[in-house]
Amino acid sequence: MNVKKIASVLFAASLIAGTAFAGGSSDKAAESQKPITLNLGHGAPATNPRQIVALQFAEYVKAQTNGRITIEVHPAETLGSDRQMAEKVALGTLDMSINSQGPIASYNQKLNVVGLPFLFAKPSQVYAVLDGEVGDQISKELVPSGFHVLAYWDNGFRHITNNVRPITEPADLKGLKIRTPEDKITLAIFRALGASPAPLAFGELPMALSQGVFDGQENPAVNIVAAKLYEVQKYMSLSNHKYESCPMIISEATWNKLSAADQKLLKDAAVKYANVHREMNNKLNADLVEELKAKGMKVNQADVPALREATKSVYAEFEPVFGKDLIQKVLDVASKN
Repeated sequence: MNVKKIASVLFAASLIAGTAFAGGSSDKAAESQKPITLNLGHGAPATNPRQIVALQFAEYVKAQTNGRITIEVHPAETLGSDRQMAEKVALGTLDMSINSQGPIASYNQKLNVVGLPFLFAKPSQVYAVLDGEVGDQISKELVPSGFHVLAYWDNGFRHITNNVRPITEPADLKGLKIRTPEDKITLAIFRALGASPAPLAFGELPMALSQGVFDGQENPAVNIVAAKLYEVQKYMSLSNHKYESCPMIISEATWNKLSAADQKLLKDAAVKYANVHREMNNKLNADLVEELKAKGMKVNQADVPALREATKSVYAEFEPVFGKDLIQKVLDVASKN
C-alpha cells in the first residue's frame, strides 16, 4: 500500500465524520443523554494508519451512540507536538490523544520498559506485556498525572535511516547526528552506539533532514513512508532496535465527566481499534520496506547481535528506574509468547 492508497482510504473515512454540540453538566445521568464532542489529537501525518484508524474509531463511537458522541480527530500536530498534547491532556484542556511513548513516559518512566533495546523478537510479545498485568499497572500509575489509558496503540519496531552510509555494525553510527523522539531510552541507545542523538518533534523532521540538521533518524517503515522521508534519506538499515507504543489517552478530567456506560464504550472501542491499528501497522511495516527499495532507498540488514551487545549498558543504566523485578517480568511474559 503506497501513500496514495493510504490517502484514498483516509479520504473515504473522512467523508463520514460528523459534528455535534458539546454539552456539560455535573449530573452524570443527565450528561449521558446530552450530545458530547471530544477532541482527539495526534502527531502522525494525515496519510498515516494512525489517522485512518482514528477516524474509524470516531465513526464507530458515533454510530454506537446514534450520533450523541462525536470525536473530532486532529492529525499532524495541529494541536501541538506530542509533548504539548500530553501536557494539555494532563491539564484537561485537550480531551484525548494517541500519543508517542516518550512524552507519556515522562509522567511514568515504567512505560519505557518496553523500549529497552532488542527486548522483543515479534509483536505478539509486546502486546502480551502491554495488554496484561504490566500494562494495567502502568495505566493505573498514570492516573494521578491526569491520564486514563484507554488502550495501547502501535508505533512498531524501529529502523535507522541516514544520508551518510549503511549501518551494519556499531562503528557505522559513530559521530552521526541522529534525530530521536523525546524518549530517554532511544537517546541512550544511540549514545551507546556512538551516535550524536537529539530529540525533535516529528512534524519538523523532514525539513531538518533536508537541511542537514541531522544525518539520520529512526522510525518504523510506516512513518518513514507517510512522512516521505525517503525523499530526504538515502540509506535504510533494518535494525528492529526497539519497540514503541502509542498510548491512546483521555484526560481524567474528561473521563470523570462521562457516565459509566460512556466510559465502557470508549474503553472497548479503543481496544477494538488498537487491534485494528496493530494489524494494519504490522502488515504495512513489512510491505513498505519493499516500496522504499522501489523508491530508491538502499536497504540493508544490520548486524543485530553486534548492536545488541553494544547496547547492553542501556539495561544497566535504566535498571534503577524500572527495577530488576519489572524487567524480569517483561522478559518472562515475552518468552511465553
